[in-house]
Amino acid sequence: MSDANKNHGPYAGARIGIDFGTTNSSVAIYKSDGSTELVSFPTLKGLTESYRSVLYLEQVKQAGRTQLKGFTGPQAIEHYLHAESPGRLIQSLKSYLPSKSLTGTEVFGRRYTLEELIARILTDLRLATERHVGGPVRHATVGRPVRFVAAETAEDDAFATTRLETAFKAAGFESVEFEYEPVAAAYAYESSLTDDELILIGDFGGGTSDFSLLHVGPGVRARGRSKDDLLGNAGLGLAGDAFDARIVRKLVSPALGSDSFEKTFSHAADRPAPIIPAVPAWIYANLERWHYLSFLKTRNVTEMLKAARARAQEPEKVAALITLIDEDLGYQLHQAVQRLKVDLSSAENAEFRFRDGSLEIVDQVSRADFEGWIRDDLAAIESTVDGLMNDTGIAREKVNRVFLTGGTSFVPAVRGIFDRRFGRDRVRTGNEFTSVAMGLALSAAQ
Repeated sequence: MSDANKNHGPYAGARIGIDFGTTNSSVAIYKSDGSTELVSFPTLKGLTESYRSVLYLEQVKQAGRTQLKGFTGPQAIEHYLHAESPGRLIQSLKSYLPSKSLTGTEVFGRRYTLEELIARILTDLRLATERHVGGPVRHATVGRPVRFVAAETAEDDAFATTRLETAFKAAGFESVEFEYEPVAAAYAYESSLTDDELILIGDFGGGTSDFSLLHVGPGVRARGRSKDDLLGNAGLGLAGDAFDARIVRKLVSPALGSDSFEKTFSHAADRPAPIIPAVPAWIYANLERWHYLSFLKTRNVTEMLKAARARAQEPEKVAALITLIDEDLGYQLHQAVQRLKVDLSSAENAEFRFRDGSLEIVDQVSRADFEGWIRDDLAAIESTVDGLMNDTGIAREKVNRVFLTGGTSFVPAVRGIFDRRFGRDRVRTGNEFTSVAMGLALSAAQ
């Protein structure tokens, strides 16, 4: 244990666990009395333990000079929603870590590296934690997925981890130790056990689905953990964001012209008019990855879409697409998609409603429709779980408990994967958004 966190009272030698997520982040503290607690963050609606992993940059004129200001987490969302002049909302930065081609971006004429952007969020997380404990925080145990989004090789994963560590160092942390996120979730679950268990952990984030099979319990802690307690890990680079993309593809993109074509003109009888999409498909591919939407807000894209609107058979749909991009409505679109997923988790039918100014999209969706859209994603999750069980050679009946965490674990079709394989009575969920951070703090203490 590093002595980098030098505090007094109940926070003396506090161990810090940080779950920096694709969509949300959280911080947990292991105190000197052996208890753990979560750091709370202020919002206009009160305190929250879930910190949005977003960065908002805007230009502000003060004393005749233009200055660049940055906000993160709940404050970033609040400034973005109430800004008089649009700034730049940057989201899902974690998903870019394995990419060697995406080194950074330009905002208001200044170039920022990816590590600098992430460090801005992590700095505010550190400062909030220091206010909570009343002293400096220089060391943390940090979660990482078994497989980062878009990481195709072990080298990609190592590259992503190195970049994440660089960002933490730039944010004022002197040292960080990494722990797999599903293993951390296992430690959080373990804290409630009175007997040892063999458990399968499923951790579903915004960008990754990760699984670990391991022995946990009071007996394991008493004798001391060994590498043999962790039987295996598996992961894949899809989760909640992939489900969101399917909803956007089926409900949103058609209303914005993805199925529309250019106007046709008379041709010779033996030469039929070509059928040309009004807008290139890559625009809608970026729209599906809602955190890419702000990258479409460029002069070149704007001019291209204005020309497409003039040629389109349905110009009103292309006009709606232009509005979405010009007004940078990615966050509002994401919220509408999230509401639909939540509603379909408790009902067989729900209404999708996205309304902002002149742009409105309303449609009825059944849970069966949604599950059909994500069928391939569900199959990939099933294959990963089955692969982990086969690789470890552990029979399903030997698993005492399955613990699911993360927002996507609320989706009934995801839960059904584990109910069918292990039995509903062995599947548990809990603390879906904070269990990883709690487990990271416990891991740091152990």
